[in-house]
Amino acid sequence: MTPAVSAASAVDGSASTSTSASPRRTPGASSSRKVLQLLLAFSERRSEASVAELAATIGTPVATTYRYVALLKELQLLEEGRAGHYHLTSQVMPLARAAQLANDVVRLARPAMEEAARELGETVMLFQQFGDSAVCADRVECDRAMRFTFEPGHSLPLGVGASGKMLLALLPEIERERRLPSIVEQRGTAVRDELKRALENRYSVSSGELDEGVWACSVPVQTIGRRPTVLSMAGPAARISEAMRDTAITALRGYAIRIQRAIASYSL
Repeated sequence: MTPAVSAASAVDGSASTSTSASPRRTPGASSSRKVLQLLLAFSERRSEASVAELAATIGTPVATTYRYVALLKELQLLEEGRAGHYHLTSQVMPLARAAQLANDVVRLARPAMEEAARELGETVMLFQQFGDSAVCADRVECDRAMRFTFEPGHSLPLGVGASGKMLLALLPEIERERRLPSIVEQRGTAVRDELKRALENRYSVSSGELDEGVWACSVPVQTIGRRPTVLSMAGPAARISEAMRDTAITALRGYAIRIQRAIASYSL
């Protein structure tokens, strides 16, 4: 299943490399960069951390990291929880909402996602690539909703789950090959075959890979000049037969095209 780089074409697999390279580093902003990296070190997988853990993550001395933590506490973005551990405050929550409202791809995709969830009777999600992560930008649940790990803002590593694999496959070859060694080291060489199939078939699937008993599929959404985006569906494997899986992939492709058209019209 199911956060800048260029979007890959969902039609012919091509991708512009103009935005796919690593962002140029801003000179004279080393300390600011570290503070932001510290803030971004928190996630669903690490909701709290000690100063020593944060120092190791962002590569700064513990004394320097204490100063960064003190600054973020002053701004009420961090606070201390259990002894020696810090977590984000609710002060950051409006940032997440603002980011979602500013994402026009999410806004334009929403009507098609809602219709897809009604037709397929399963949860439909929109994922986008940010660095080494696939981030859930939006989610629409069906009437038969089940508890999923994925909510807007939740991220998973590229190459993991249907969405992570499809997004990785969409990257320009040079960037995909640059990221692959570490992914293969973690997941094994089979991931190369999975990516090859995702590229050839223009869809990716996973079963029980992220959530036990959950089947998911993901198809590309062509967003030329924007970050790679995929449309995904997930539901209990027990209620999604083989025939229904083929139907879901075909239907998702149709909804992805609708989203592509909406984005293209908006961009004119």
